[in-house]
Amino acid sequence: MEEFLLGDLVQMRKKHPCGSDQWTVIRVGADIKIRCSGCSRIVMLDRADFVKRMKKVIAHSEEPIRGTNETDF
Repeated sequence: MEEFLLGDLVQMRKKHPCGSDQWTVIRVGADIKIRCSGCSRIVMLDRADFVKRMKKVIAHSEEPIRGTNETDF
């Protein structure tokens, strides 16, 4: 299983209706929240469903996204 972190760009197996298959991870936990790179639609999936639907991690985040509980120490 490929590891994914907050802010990573991932490719999903199926395309979104807007035509894009690239998503940005914006929340990590029991549920994963992702934002479409094409139309900025936000979708929340449970972790098992997300892992099943994810094809690969395209790019890891350079800097963590601020304002979330994973980055506020």
